[in-house]
Amino acid sequence: MSRVQLALNVSDLDEAVDFYSKLFNVSPAKLMARYANFSITQPPLKLVLIQSSAPRESGIGGALNHLGVEVESSNEVSLAIDELSHQGLDVCVEESVTCCHAVQDKVWVHDPDGAPWEIYTVLADAPESSGPLGDGACCSSDEKTEHDRSETKAQRACC
Repeated sequence: MSRVQLALNVSDLDEAVDFYSKLFNVSPAKLMARYANFSITQPPLKLVLIQSSAPRESGIGGALNHLGVEVESSNEVSLAIDELSHQGLDVCVEESVTCCHAVQDKVWVHDPDGAPWEIYTVLADAPESSGPLGDGACCSSDEKTEHDRSETKAQRACC
């Protein structure tokens, strides 16, 4: 079986384990002092959480911009919205938004350290000049360009 491994530094392991258990609807496969890992079947993912005391300037920092799970349909995005809301997570829903050269339906949640996660489906390709793609930021940045849809700061804050 092949799967992607994603290792994240987290400031509070208990909070992170609670969040990721809800996000992926699975319990950790291994839970030790300052370490947890999840064997997630759908999507195939090995998620590793390492408690770190290193300060963060904002959210996940470093080269990582945001994290996501691409699903096949808008119906699957809707199901994710329902499940994440039912689990008590704050969700930000975006429908038919242009991001990263594609029109997408998506839902965003943030982990306890501010890492943004999107569950999304691509509805259509968009022109190369569309969507936010400044300096490595895509979709999760508050910096929106002139040609993006009009949003309030509160709407942008979720993503």
